[in-house]
Amino acid sequence: MKFIKYIILSLSLLTACDNSKDDIGSIAAPQALQINAIVNPSGNGAVTFIASAVNASTFKFDFGDNNSQIVPSGNTSHIYAESGVYDVKVIAINSADSVVKQLRLQVNVSGPEGKMIFNDEFNVAGAPDPNKWTFDIGMGDWGWGNGESQYYTSRPENIIIENGVLKIKAIRENYNGGTFTSARIKTQNRFNFTYGKVEIRAKLPKGAGTWAAAWMLGANHTTVGWPNCGEIDILEYVGNQPAKVHSTLHYPARHGGNADGNSIILTNATDDYHIYSLDWTAEHIKMFVDDKLIHAIPNSTTIPFNHDFYVIMNLAMGGTFGGDIDPTIQNAMFEIDYIRVYEH
Repeated sequence: MKFIKYIILSLSLLTACDNSKDDIGSIAAPQALQINAIVNPSGNGAVTFIASAVNASTFKFDFGDNNSQIVPSGNTSHIYAESGVYDVKVIAINSADSVVKQLRLQVNVSGPEGKMIFNDEFNVAGAPDPNKWTFDIGMGDWGWGNGESQYYTSRPENIIIENGVLKIKAIRENYNGGTFTSARIKTQNRFNFTYGKVEIRAKLPKGAGTWAAAWMLGANHTTVGWPNCGEIDILEYVGNQPAKVHSTLHYPARHGGNADGNSIILTNATDDYHIYSLDWTAEHIKMFVDDKLIHAIPNSTTIPFNHDFYVIMNLAMGGTFGGDIDPTIQNAMFEIDYIRVYEH
């Protein structure tokens, strides 16, 4: 494993200021733009940027990898997926003018197993990135095959990014045949992969009847069906079994009530964030919470875990696993801080 060696960069390079416009009224142009870049030493590609300027109302960051972000505070973070040299531009803006600084940042990225091949830090407020995520809409067949009570939507009431967190919200309401609404997103047709390390940092919902899941489905399920396609449940948590986190595999010989899985007690799963992870190779499949092993099996050509899968995250209500719903529960929330996928 290689680690990012770069630490705090105090920047005073390539300063440029657009002085072509006069100050508007009494508003002075931004000035004295200062930037610090703090690189996470863990090797995950994370860089925290801290910008300040006199008279600035907003800051625009161009990270040099075809990603940009506008923030009012001047503080933000970004994940670089690959090692390289990046030209970062920061613009301090107000209604009168702007001032620009640029820096050249060299980053060496290596994750727990290798290069990061997919991530979402959920740093941009609003709807999930449509280049990374699609939605399941509706109730599926017989409540998504499990007798679930929710109708999945893409409405901001049910799924939104706020303050750097993806929030999936289940709401009690009668909606198109469901008694709850919620959301389910997936990387299908956006990102499929075979083998790797998956990390999801999340806080789980409270309440009897909730059923939060972060899982993966074989990309060939539309042709071979389930369970022939394989299913990897990195995380399942049901409110009727408080403090118990489940990790499970489904395949032709072991599926449904006879699935191949295990669980662990995690007493603060609904109060604090934890890292739920998958280590998937041609030789083994292992699932962890905060690096503590929950379940592991040998992988082989006799089980369907050697082809492309995609990621799904959702919050269901009730159903065969979620169980009876607390009649007093009005809403619940599944919060995801980030998802990162590394190749082996």
